[in-house]
Amino acid sequence: MGADEGPVAPDEDPEGPITAHRRRRSRIVEDMGGADRIAQLHAQGKRTAREHLAALCDPGSFEELGTFAVSERPDDRASTPGDGKIAGAALIDGRPVGLVVDDVTVKRATSSLVGARKIRRVYDQALRGGHPFVYIGETGGARIPDTLSAEGYASEPVFPWLAGRRRQIPVATAVVGDSFGGSSFIAGMSDFVVMTRRATLAVTSPRVVEVATGEVVTMEDLGGADVHERTTGQVSLVVDDDQQACDAIRRFLSYLPPNAWSAPPRAGAGDGAARPAPDPGLAALVPRRRTQAYDMRTVVERIVDAGTWMELRPRFGRSLLTGLARIHGHAVGVIASQPAYEAGTLGPDACDKAVQLLCTCDAFNLPVVFLQDTPGFLVGRRAEHGRVLHKAMLLIEALTLAGVPRLTVVVRKAFGLAYFALGGSGQGSDLLVAWPGAEIGFMDPVAGANALHGGELAALGEPERARRLGELADGLRTATDPYQVAGAMQLDEIIDPATTRSVLAGALERHAGLPRSPGADRPLAAWPTGW
Repeated sequence: MGADEGPVAPDEDPEGPITAHRRRRSRIVEDMGGADRIAQLHAQGKRTAREHLAALCDPGSFEELGTFAVSERPDDRASTPGDGKIAGAALIDGRPVGLVVDDVTVKRATSSLVGARKIRRVYDQALRGGHPFVYIGETGGARIPDTLSAEGYASEPVFPWLAGRRRQIPVATAVVGDSFGGSSFIAGMSDFVVMTRRATLAVTSPRVVEVATGEVVTMEDLGGADVHERTTGQVSLVVDDDQQACDAIRRFLSYLPPNAWSAPPRAGAGDGAARPAPDPGLAALVPRRRTQAYDMRTVVERIVDAGTWMELRPRFGRSLLTGLARIHGHAVGVIASQPAYEAGTLGPDACDKAVQLLCTCDAFNLPVVFLQDTPGFLVGRRAEHGRVLHKAMLLIEALTLAGVPRLTVVVRKAFGLAYFALGGSGQGSDLLVAWPGAEIGFMDPVAGANALHGGELAALGEPERARRLGELADGLRTATDPYQVAGAMQLDEIIDPATTRSVLAGALERHAGLPRSPGADRPLAAWPTGW
């Protein structure tokens, strides 16, 4: 498997089996699907499968499996080195992983029986070894004529071994080209999916769509990066090029343990390290007027360790931020309201991405930090038709079932059901605190005044109506005072905003010794990766 297999003994026949083996292996590794196809890729500014491996793995760490695999069809065996998949084990930042990369120089990396066996073999080894599985995909769909017969088609089920994995090991996929069929299925069952801007991710190609339905659609409109980044949310991150895709996988895996039975790796501050210093400027990032928009990212980046914020699905469900970070060296998931978009209301898409992060964190032992500044759930026909009721209940179910530590900070406001859906009172949070001036209640006082006194207000003209509305809202505002909630012991504490990072760090330290129950034994570990 290594590149250097030792010198040939003096009495060894130069044309004997070892020399023949070396020549055969070298031809497969260097020629792949043919020099002309490699040249075509390079002319398009794309990497070969082996170049993807070199960019992703620690130097010299890749050990190949299935080098001599070929198609089951006798007439294709000479032209299918590796049967379109390059696979094996390697190190990423010194940690072992199983890897499979689609080799588009071999029949466009189309899905085949032997190639599927190779993928499963590497996955099984990763699972038994307790380390992540990484897939770099650009499959040209199912291989024809291999799958046209009933026997051939029935011999290639859609990865039941991956569908039933219960998140025992992290699975990360990079979509780096046109990805149909097999590679899109694996992406759909992955914990993390990064996609390059010129790639396509879809169940089938535009040509098949046109034949089946008569619809003419471009690659970009069918499954381009912009579609998945903004509309479907089926990818975690979109990047500009192949190197950024490799970097994103490295970074994602750096927050996670190798398997569901292990604690996440800690970086930076060690046990007993001094708590983070107060940040007197943190409160100034949040406007006092509850209706004034601001970017919650600025708050998140000041609370977490510098340079550790990795946002996921940034342009999908934009009223909520989700991502990974570190606080005092501890890896955490972060779910935060985003008042810069739709005032931070929770809509169907925002609920989906919150649940997706909760499932990943719960399976792999990452605590979750909630930062609340929300006026409630999105209302109206669009929200209702988007199944906001169903999505809201799904989020509350996931939150209730999660077993990892959950830490909640009410930054400015938390109204309605959204307060509970983001880790509010009675939802099992291990720490629940608020900033002074935060408001917690059934609804925004202005909305409440309109609801309670609509008849009176309707009879007034401007500016009298605005003045009276302000008076009525001020009267209701005392009911949202966080000190009342704290007085009923429904908040653990009201904290100085400057101490937020230190307070969270202390809670994480206290929970760091929590025994790790296998993620596979937790309900959220078996939840689907999409719904």
